[in-house]
Amino acid sequence: MSATAAPLPRRRAGANRVAAVRIGPRSTLAIALVSLVGLAMFLWPLFIPAQPTVVQHTVDAPFVFMAVLPMLVLIVLAEISEGGMDSKALAMLGVLSAVNAALRPLGAGTAGIEVVFFVMVLAGRVFGPGFGFVLGCTSMFASALLTAGVGPWLPFQMLTSAWIGLFAGLLPRRVTGKAEIAMLAVYGVVVAYLFGALMNMWFWPFVTGVQVSGVEGSLGYEPGAPVLENLHRFLIFTFFTSTLGWDTGRAITNAVLILLVGPALLATLRRASRRASFGVRGTFGTRDIGAPGDTSRPTGAPGGTSRPTGAPDDTSRPTGVPGDTSRPTGVPGDTSVTSPSKGP
Repeated sequence: MSATAAPLPRRRAGANRVAAVRIGPRSTLAIALVSLVGLAMFLWPLFIPAQPTVVQHTVDAPFVFMAVLPMLVLIVLAEISEGGMDSKALAMLGVLSAVNAALRPLGAGTAGIEVVFFVMVLAGRVFGPGFGFVLGCTSMFASALLTAGVGPWLPFQMLTSAWIGLFAGLLPRRVTGKAEIAMLAVYGVVVAYLFGALMNMWFWPFVTGVQVSGVEGSLGYEPGAPVLENLHRFLIFTFFTSTLGWDTGRAITNAVLILLVGPALLATLRRASRRASFGVRGTFGTRDIGAPGDTSRPTGAPGGTSRPTGAPDDTSRPTGVPGDTSRPTGVPGDTSVTSPSKGP
């Protein structure tokens, strides 16, 4: 029995990265379904009139969470069944999720300083969109358990972070070197503002009496108003309450960390990916006995080391053959001749 390793999938000659996790048809469908459900979670008040109330998501968030988790498990199972995520990739997912969970309390969101997103961006870039999507969900879930941050906002944070990791893996693969770091830094800035906007959308339709200094009139949600009108109110609300403050701090943090730590962390993740040989599967088969290069030949085969007795150059010849030193007594040339019998 011998084991041979299949070649790495989707590895280009001369590429500076290894595709650790590939997305197949099942996982693509699962991610698309989760994304559609997530967009509906965020945007439905723009199309269906909702009554502002502070307890709205307190009531529906548990049901949203129960819908998100099975879909997340479905994505992982789809990846595993299609060979896109093996045990080593799952182990890496657990390690990076734990790292993100430990990093998140360091900034605690003070002035928008959050150090968890740049790891999602770099990991999604190295390990692929499917890995990045799952990492975004698991990182937020693990950090919420660690920091007691479980609340109606959690499923929205999980989905938004999952999209950050997903699209990081879908960025152009041909960009390398300093251009790659610059591209990832710009992407970190963009997703910082998008994350803030989406996290505003999850609660903005249910807040009453929204007033911003310097802006006339209310910026709150108007049930039944045209979509563009409500969207205009929301963008102004986000600009004055989030974009100029928390989101800018988050964007600066992402850009600085990617520019400073990105090259070293990318090299580390890619080295770990190569050493782990993600996607390589051992195949077992029987080699024909006597095949060229096989050392387990039957006795007497060409090149075999165990010849049958009596074969040329064999040292274990039977007694009495030419050249044998162990002749029976009484034969010519024997030194151990028996004593002659008595004569008549």
